[in-house]
Amino acid sequence: MKQDKLDIVHGSGNAFRDLGHTNADLEQFKAILAAEIIKELKRERLTLRAAHTRTGIAAADFSRIRNADLRRFTADRLLTILNRLGSRVEIKVRVRRENAA
Repeated sequence: MKQDKLDIVHGSGNAFRDLGHTNADLEQFKAILAAEIIKELKRERLTLRAAHTRTGIAAADFSRIRNADLRRFTADRLLTILNRLGSRVEIKVRVRRENAA
């Protein structure tokens, strides 16, 4: 069996940035919010219809969130959904200089 040497590459902490997406920080933020929505649905054992009844948000939107289809959602809308599910969101912002290449 031949042993090939593997190169180890450390990620930036943002998979979207590592993949070269132009709005990587926003995409990561939306993904984090969507993950929190999914956690809340699981924690409360809510079906999509029950989540719709509780929040007034379309069941299809919850389905899109579960399937990580976030193109139709703004960060503000995802925050609103979390709030309607009874969660409160605390956001900490840390601004760093981009490394000069």
